[in-house]
Order: sequence, then structure tokens, then C-alpha cells
Amino acid sequence: MAATPRADGADGADGADEVRQQIIDTVRRFVANEVIPVASDLERADQFPADIVEQMRAMGLFGVTIPERYGGLGLDLVTYVGIIEELAYGWMSLTGIVNTHTMVATLLATHGNEEQKERWLPTMATGARRGALSLSEPDAGSDTRNISCKAVRDGDEYVVNGTKAWVTNGERAGIVALAARTEEGISALIVEKEPGPAFEGISVSKHIGKLGYRGIETVEMAYVDHRVPVANLVGAAGRGLSQILGVLEIGRINIAARACGVARAAFDAALAYASQRTTFGKPIAEHQAIQLKLADMATRLEASRLLTKNAAERKMSGLRCDVEAGMAKLFASETAFELATEAMRIHGGVGYTTDLPIERYYRDAPLMMIGEGTNEIQRLVIARGLLARANSA
Repeated sequence: MAATPRADGADGADGADEVRQQIIDTVRRFVANEVIPVASDLERADQFPADIVEQMRAMGLFGVTIPERYGGLGLDLVTYVGIIEELAYGWMSLTGIVNTHTMVATLLATHGNEEQKERWLPTMATGARRGALSLSEPDAGSDTRNISCKAVRDGDEYVVNGTKAWVTNGERAGIVALAARTEEGISALIVEKEPGPAFEGISVSKHIGKLGYRGIETVEMAYVDHRVPVANLVGAAGRGLSQILGVLEIGRINIAARACGVARAAFDAALAYASQRTTFGKPIAEHQAIQLKLADMATRLEASRLLTKNAAERKMSGLRCDVEAGMAKLFASETAFELATEAMRIHGGVGYTTDLPIERYYRDAPLMMIGEGTNEIQRLVIARGLLARANSA
């Protein structure tokens, strides 16, 4: 896949759409052949999918949005959304491995200087070094301005002290985009480390057990007098929060896309089961009560996909998309949970067992209502964005 032509419209809209579909179809086949057969076993064991990740590396999935000049595929955000949906269809945890990595790469591509891009993006594009985004803290989740992790300037270095929470890929990452409080305000620093539980003043202080989203580490990381070169500051000091919040729009679009994948998997399972399961002498799909459920499920799924595509297109076009990304994340994540629940109801008792992946969809879906900003926060983001647009019109 690494040699596939770019889906950037260079050959016209029809050509770009065709290339995009070829790429998404390739990922769909990969998921069907390599992910779905093993996902449930790996998920129950809470085992990192090392073999699958290596195949994802070989396909170039860690460099999907990284420009070609730095070794990436240089694909557009709509193609990225399609890839994420396919991965989530097979196993949602895989999308988290890619998401935080892509956000770090986007931060560097958008706000980093040329030396930083040339230094880090090529190894990120191949997946040789994977990225983690570290914003939240034990006492600063949605309240990002309450960050207390400090980076104190000491000559040509910053000395970092503090604790970060909810760090996806934290242990396995080689590059961490860290939000820390400097003299000027909250700044974005790139922390380089060796993968593992400890490295030069950085330690994984806690592995967080989770209802779903298993097979991928979510950790707390402690920094004790860890030194970071001033050259690793991304953009201007004190501007890190706005930079990272901008990158979180990509994260929210990712969450929406993975929610679409989980919702589609739940719907497909419900539709197939309803067509096969018979009661009172006919498939349950012929009962009106089930038909009403299927109609509502399909409608919500289609609306989620359209909202997600719209947010991706706006972001890709350079337009402000905080409202659109929030809408897509809010609606698609709520849809994923609703469809997982309805799929379980349609399956009846067998849907509650571990014999089928329905219960995994049900456990994975809540993460997307919380991750990259809770849905309650999304509603505030949407409302404030709408009001700001109205006042500036």
C-alpha cells in the first residue's frame, strides 16, 4: 500500500475517489483476513496486537496523513476517516494506536519547524517510532487550563516535573507530545524516550484497567526532573494549548470514524442475525418490531458517516471545524452505543454471551462518548462555536 498513488485529487475528483476506495478496500480485506479472526481472543486477554501492528506498519498506516516528502503516504483526511472506520469495524482498539500517533504527527506537521519535521516525521511515517499525546492530568481532564505539569527553563533545557493521565500508547511510544506549564503559559514539548516502563526520569506509574478498549495500554506517566531540550519546543512558548486543541479536532474526527466502524459492525451483525433467526415460523427480520429497529439503526449510522465525512472535508479544506468535529463525535459516539445496545437486544440472550463480538461492541462504545472530550463538553463546544459564528456574521 505504501506505493499507492496519492488520493489528493491530482488526477481529478473521480481519480481521487477511485484511489481512495482502492485503499479503503485494501484495509477492509486486511481487517477481514487478519483482524476479525483474532480480535476477540486478543481483546479478552488484553494482549497488545504486536503482529497486527507490524502488518499495519508494512501497509503504511502510521504515515497515512504524513506528507510524502517526509516518507508518509500524504493521503487526505477523508481517506484517513475511511481507513479508521474499517479498522474499528474489526477491532476498535487498533484505531487508538493510530489516532494518538496521527495527532502528534499533525502537531509537528502544522506547528513544527523544518528541522523538527525532518528529524521526527520520517520515523513516525514508518511506525518505527510511535507517538503519544499527553494532555490530561489526574486533576485536569476537560479542564485543560488547570494543567499543573511544569517545565522550568534551565539553560538550553526544560526540567519537567508532573504526572500525566490517560496516555494512550504511553509505554510503547518513542515520541510524546507533552503539554506542560512554562513561564509563558502552557507549551507543547516533544519528549523523546525509549519504549518501556521507565526512561530517564519518566516512569509509567499506573496501567489503567478498562471496561473495553483493551489490548492497548492506557497509562499514567510520572515525570521527575526529566530534561527536554529547548529545541524540542513546538511553536512558540505559551501557545501549546491552542496548538493541541486544534490537533484534537483530528482526534475527534477519528473518534467519530471509529464510532461509525463499531456502529456498522453492530448493525451488520444485527441485520444478519435477524435474517437468519426464526420465531413463529419466520425470520425475526419479518417482524415489524425488528424492522423498526433496523430502520432507525441504519438511519443513524448513515447520518453519523455523513457528519464525519463533512467534518473531515472541512478540516482538509482548511476551514474551521470545531463545531463540525464536535457534532460528528457527539452524534456518532452516541449512535455507536445505541446500535451496540440494539444489536444485543435483537440477538437476545446469545448477544450477552462472549460467543459473539456483540458484547465487545457494547463495552467499547462508551469510550467514544468520553474520549477526546466528553459528549457533555462537545455540546458546550458546539454551542459556543455556533454563538461565536452568529456574532461574527
